[in-house]
Amino acid sequence: MALNNEARGRNIGISFEFFPPKSEEMEGQLWDTVSKLQDWDPDFVSVTYGAGGTTKAPTLTAVTRFLSQTPLATASHLTCVGATKEETHQMIETFRKVGVTHFVALRGDAPGGAGAPYQPHPGGYANAAELVAGLKAVGDFEISVSAYPEKHPESRDTAADIDMLKRKADNGADRALTQFFFDNDNFERYLEKVRAAGVSIPVVPGIMPIQNLTQLKRFAGACGTIIPAFLDERFAGFDDKPEERAKVAADVAAEQIEDLVRRGINEFHLYTMNRAPLVSAVLDNLGFSRRAAKSAGAAA
Repeated sequence: MALNNEARGRNIGISFEFFPPKSEEMEGQLWDTVSKLQDWDPDFVSVTYGAGGTTKAPTLTAVTRFLSQTPLATASHLTCVGATKEETHQMIETFRKVGVTHFVALRGDAPGGAGAPYQPHPGGYANAAELVAGLKAVGDFEISVSAYPEKHPESRDTAADIDMLKRKADNGADRALTQFFFDNDNFERYLEKVRAAGVSIPVVPGIMPIQNLTQLKRFAGACGTIIPAFLDERFAGFDDKPEERAKVAADVAAEQIEDLVRRGINEFHLYTMNRAPLVSAVLDNLGFSRRAAKSAGAAA
């Protein structure tokens, strides 16, 4: 499959998410992945903070290397978990000094992990909307925020989620990156509600190429993502066939993107899980060109 000429003419944008490595081996894997994915010429990449904001130092180290050693526009995740406003501002300044101009502003998970009750720091920002306002007050940053087509697990309902998204947009957010999902009809209904609420910023679908369906189900349960039955059907019989399983995974993600493009979406945020082959296979399926190929074409 491939995006047709009309779809390609819409200037489809992509971005990638990475997470900071926790070991020397994982560090090697991250930078090998980055070296392979940067040729896809993403609009930007982002680096996560980790649960409860516990990985600030590794995030800073990774972001610094991205900015100093790669051509990639790099955003750092930023949360307000367990920190006063002053401490959060200190982190902002630390990231700004290494060249960060784009933040993905998030409330963050409770230190106790998924399912634990969240308590704002008494001297800190209470939520992501306040954090966005705080970022805008201290610098002219580009700001991305989160959105939840299938509702944040802690939200009362979708309306409450959309109200929070509107507050983030009103406070200066430039775009929303969604939690991953697999039901495009549900996303389209969500986007209609978002627009009806007066939110006009881009809402960029988060796409999760499926490395391992069993592991994904556990992860999805914690973050409230629905795993449709068709995925079990697509992956049935491939548990012990990694090459065939990877092909199905690439097809599933490419088909989801292709369908969303037909519905008028032209930006996508891919969760790489710090692995290059599957993401590259998805983009190959869609007919995207690598930077090296683009350069060769221009030179010719």
